[in-house]
Amino acid sequence: MERTTCCVVGGGPAGMVLALLLARAGVAVTVLEKHKDFLRDFRGDTVHPSTLALLDELGLTERFARLPQRRVTAVQLPLGRDGTLVTVGDIAALRGTFNYIAMVPQWDLLDLLVDEARREPSFSLRMSTEATSFLVERTGVPSGRAKPRAPGRVTGVRYRTADGRSGELRATLTVACDGRGSLARSLPELGLRSFTCPMDAWWFRLPRRDGDPRGLVGGAGDRLLAAMIDRGDYWQCAALIPKGTDPERRAAGLEPFRANVQAAAPWLGDRVHALHSWDEVKLLDVRLDRLRRWHRPGLLCIGDAAHAMSPVFGIGINLAVEDAVAAARHLVGPLRTGAVGLRDVRGIQRRRWPTAALTQALQRFAHAQVIAPVLAGEAPFGHPRRAQRMAERLTTSRWLNRVPAYFLAYGAVRERPPAASVR
Repeated sequence: MERTTCCVVGGGPAGMVLALLLARAGVAVTVLEKHKDFLRDFRGDTVHPSTLALLDELGLTERFARLPQRRVTAVQLPLGRDGTLVTVGDIAALRGTFNYIAMVPQWDLLDLLVDEARREPSFSLRMSTEATSFLVERTGVPSGRAKPRAPGRVTGVRYRTADGRSGELRATLTVACDGRGSLARSLPELGLRSFTCPMDAWWFRLPRRDGDPRGLVGGAGDRLLAAMIDRGDYWQCAALIPKGTDPERRAAGLEPFRANVQAAAPWLGDRVHALHSWDEVKLLDVRLDRLRRWHRPGLLCIGDAAHAMSPVFGIGINLAVEDAVAAARHLVGPLRTGAVGLRDVRGIQRRRWPTAALTQALQRFAHAQVIAPVLAGEAPFGHPRRAQRMAERLTTSRWLNRVPAYFLAYGAVRERPPAASVR
């Protein structure tokens, strides 16, 4: 029987940040990652100021600066006439060293965190290892009572490796960091609340050339919104389309899609024909949801496992990392003593739920007032004049621009790592 103190399921940003912070504090932690590497092409790349500040506190700023990256200093939405982009958060106006968003390939960030965590003897990472079910220790029901059993305590996971080997890993606490397809989401007692999303996303690549814009670039076409992420030698592109229209758009052929991309970003017009097949365009079913309860005895959910975010504002990674920081600060003491109670994991949800709920409320507002109208070929906020007035207020009001910028940069509550993890 294998054992660890904390089993982290999923080696994404939330899982690796949590594992690093716990390992630095001397807690035995094992990360299970089902893939053999971190090289998934279509992932978010945004590293927000709160994460940049965390890396600085951990002494990783110089190493992070050596990673290939571009900087974004503003967040934009299509509020202007004809879908032109308007700044809704001027991050460059914020005080401090890290007044920008770094666009870094996620696999590079994860490799950096893993390399640093491996310096700690209490850290273990198992790649190509998938958690398949939870180990549960159930308490018996007194005889003669019809009262149903309460959910038992999660005591670890069963896993399967790529070569077919299976096993069990016992843990004082299991933390689900395995995204919106999390194993924990199959537990009915956690509950899942879903919100309507007006869009899906297509991901694809296009060549990048000298003289192209740098960083993050957006635009709008016919019932399509596009965002291009600068990868150096190519563009990682996302196109938002009306929800459920993927089959009919694919049936219409590539040429209308190429024309739409060119309309959204005219400077890409000379290379849209680099898309030769629909096989090069991957569909992401966009979801917006959150668990009603992020915990049960022995189990905690954070990041997308607890609250799947929309691509709007590109804030999902930032929230996941902040969840991990808050979890580490709350859990270091209990994990060191080997006594993690329901009160400990419940406190993490109480700390992080307001930020997640508020962010999703803002995303739902953007969906209803901006994204859905634009994808329907209509003006944001229901009328061109309303959209224009909103655009003018955002561009002329210092307050309206800085408050959203701070929220996007640091969230509603700024999280600090445990003192035992800072060096």
